[in-house]
Amino acid sequence: MARFLVVGGAGYIGSHLVKVLRKRGDEVIVLDNLSTGHRAAVRDCQFVQGDLGNPDLLDQIFSRKKIDCVMHFAALSLVGASVEKPLTYYDNNTARTISLLKAMIDHGVRRFILSSTAAVYGEPNRIPIDETDSTIPTNPYGRSKLFVEKILEDCRRAYGLEYAALRYFNAAGADESGEIGEDHSPETHLIPLVLQVALGQRGCLQIFGTDWDTPDGTCLRDYVHVLDLADAHIAAAERLIDGNGSAVYNLGCETGYSVREIIELARKVTGHDIPVREAPRRAGDPARLVASSEKIKKELGWKPRFDDSEKIIETAWKWHRSHPLGYR
Repeated sequence: MARFLVVGGAGYIGSHLVKVLRKRGDEVIVLDNLSTGHRAAVRDCQFVQGDLGNPDLLDQIFSRKKIDCVMHFAALSLVGASVEKPLTYYDNNTARTISLLKAMIDHGVRRFILSSTAAVYGEPNRIPIDETDSTIPTNPYGRSKLFVEKILEDCRRAYGLEYAALRYFNAAGADESGEIGEDHSPETHLIPLVLQVALGQRGCLQIFGTDWDTPDGTCLRDYVHVLDLADAHIAAAERLIDGNGSAVYNLGCETGYSVREIIELARKVTGHDIPVREAPRRAGDPARLVASSEKIKKELGWKPRFDDSEKIIETAWKWHRSHPLGYR
């Protein structure tokens, strides 16, 4: 049994990780300001409502109990909003993470796992993308996460802090029980948007661009199930706890699905017609984003349990059908 501080643990991915950790018997402390998370998403653990940028609160948390590992999910993640309000993103995603790292160093906590992103790569030079490819983000969101990765490497050299940076591709799906799932406001992710159309909550789905250099003209993305992400975090934590060094890993299923393919799979899973409307391309959207996850498979033995998008959509549909208004 280990003791984890999960920052942002009431959010989409964090709450799924918390549930898996508690099933394992680990002790979990969740810190979340509930700006985008949901109190109802986390149960059976110590919950602290507050901000990771509050040094007094962090001092209290680290003084009470010895933390074995910190897992950090508390980031703003909307690309468009990061372009409109870059200082907000650099403040929350970068500066406040520095406050968290300072508190860790002061209290002798030396294991850290970052929820990072494929956005650090920017426009990929090749597909699939691996961890050695260039990191040239095209938006403040990606830069805010890449800055943290570089700060972590500096902290490793200076303070002996060991870390894992996990670069997600497209997180999707929900817990198989249907008890917790994805609930964002506003919603920007493709699969929940498609399912909202199936539920009659939206009139149609917009397809942004149908002339991309892909087989059907729509963007290709690599979808990875939220429970597979949770498994990867645990594997990375075990690596650090066992005394192995820092690492950066991609997390994806290594298969690209187009927007039209996701819509067709959703029609099959839900049994509903899903009307679409074609719209112009959005600036900054790459045509293809597909991961190579060979490194984490080889080093940590991680393998996605949900290895195709139909299975992922099935779990998401179970959540959305039973919680049409999310956690409200």
